[in-house]
Amino acid sequence: MPIAALCLIAVTLMPIVVVGYAKSGGRYDNRAPRESLDQLEGAKRRAYYAHLNCFEALPVFIAALFVAVWTKGPQPMVDALAVGFLLSRILYVLAYIGDRAALRSILWSLAYVCALGLFVSGYWAPV
Repeated sequence: MPIAALCLIAVTLMPIVVVGYAKSGGRYDNRAPRESLDQLEGAKRRAYYAHLNCFEALPVFIAALFVAVWTKGPQPMVDALAVGFLLSRILYVLAYIGDRAALRSILWSLAYVCALGLFVSGYWAPV
């Protein structure tokens, strides 16, 4: 299985892992999940917001990876960009939870650049 496919699995699981942290060790009520999450504070609330952002970033990554495969982007490049996206997103979540706003913005931008690279990777394919 290509490394990019493993990254896709990891990026798909990220929102679940992040919200698991947000819900852990506290006043989370599964009978009223939205109301319960709205009551979170501090790092747990930021983790919830990071969880929402993970869902927002997921379609961009899926589409970018699809286009990279469809246009036959070089597999080493596709893998490297997918790993770059995944690592940037993991660090983004940690920066978000840790309340490091400037770093978070830089990491978000880096992940987005990786996604854009996936979209155009087919242009570097051997003819």
